[in-house]
Amino acid sequence: MTLRESVLLALKEKNGEWLSGEGLSISLNISRTMVWKQIKQLQAEGYVVDSSSKKGYRLMACPDILTAEEVCAGLTTEVLGRRDYFYYPSVDSTNKQARILASEGYPEGTIVVAEMQTEGRGRRGRNWYSPPGQGIYMSLILRPSIPLKEISRISLMKAVAVAETLQEELGLPARIKWPNDVLINDKKIAGLLSEAITDMDGIEYIVIGIGLNINNPESDFPDDFRTDPTSILAEKKQPVSRVKLMQRLLAKLEHHYYLLLKGDFAETLSTGKRLSMVIGQMVSLETSQGLVTGRAVDIDEDGFLLVDDGSGFQHTVISGEIDVLPSR
Repeated sequence: MTLRESVLLALKEKNGEWLSGEGLSISLNISRTMVWKQIKQLQAEGYVVDSSSKKGYRLMACPDILTAEEVCAGLTTEVLGRRDYFYYPSVDSTNKQARILASEGYPEGTIVVAEMQTEGRGRRGRNWYSPPGQGIYMSLILRPSIPLKEISRISLMKAVAVAETLQEELGLPARIKWPNDVLINDKKIAGLLSEAITDMDGIEYIVIGIGLNINNPESDFPDDFRTDPTSILAEKKQPVSRVKLMQRLLAKLEHHYYLLLKGDFAETLSTGKRLSMVIGQMVSLETSQGLVTGRAVDIDEDGFLLVDDGSGFQHTVISGEIDVLPSR
């Protein structure tokens, strides 16, 4: 634990009561000047710390930053975020960093999160808009012991977790645009990405990336998105705590992930179908086999989209860029 972390922990343990500067210096075996320097650093990070020459210091408020100190203290997960948690004020791409860590052997549940990304990644090489302090830009390492043929279930699992979190915590009408987008009122609020390393023996690891727009002012979004964007702030007309939402999201992710590991995919699949915005709709998809147009009729037990092209043939679509066609 760093000196800064020790000072912050001591302040938090007092629950807003005064903590003697002299007592803090003695317990940490540092000078009063060094205590003061750590307090100034915390204040610069956004922590509201009162100071008194007679009483010492007291912590009045914590900033809404996604550090381990703020997020992990309120986690209800068993594995996700419990051991290795990498926080960056700024990073090129959380998925890129997570892939590096995964290749170095970091365990399942390792989290990489950033306040902003300079090269945030979306699907098909697109960028993900990642302004500082407004969203959740997070990547997670998973090492599932499941058959390789079930790997596609991961995509639906994470989409369901995001959509359910938005519905249950904020009452937002989140819908899933198969396979990797979550929308509110036909506007994109979250983008999801999965990158897997596999071999003949199975899955080595999967890195899942989540970009979620939270406190983004609607007027700040660039105007060149493929799908119109939105944020929680734009929908609710008030900011929300990113820390609390990330804690709830990780709990929901772990719930559905453990169901998947146990071979119990029924709940996740049922929820994914219920929240789907494409089932029953005419769709057009660019797939590796070419353009497929037809009615999306179902999602199968492995999370693949079933599309009836109208000729009596039902396509099983593993992945693709999907458009929902307007009703005639």
